[in-house]
Amino acid sequence: MDLQDQLKKLFPDHQPSNEPKVAEEQEHVLFIQSAPMICKYEKRKGKAITIIEGYEGSDDDFKLLAKELKTKLSVGGTFKDSSIIIQGDYRDKIMNLLKDKGFKTKRVGG
Repeated sequence: MDLQDQLKKLFPDHQPSNEPKVAEEQEHVLFIQSAPMICKYEKRKGKAITIIEGYEGSDDDFKLLAKELKTKLSVGGTFKDSSIIIQGDYRDKIMNLLKDKGFKTKRVGG
């Protein structure tokens, strides 16, 4: 007995619709700034981290950018005090991703 048969037993009056579900996904446009974003390397408690600062747009946009960077790099991180903190030394990859999005970046430290 498959799932459809089980659902028909539980809900005999239900008529399934055949129209496809369309999920509208809006592309969010980030604020492109004039000053470069700072991408720096630090060690905290013996662990390497990458910090991105200097975004001139809203904090909500910066949080979306942080989420996208963490997803693309498959790493952990956080948004704190108007800066993005990424676990590990990913300065080169982050700078390339930001350049692809149209941001200017500046490498600081090491």
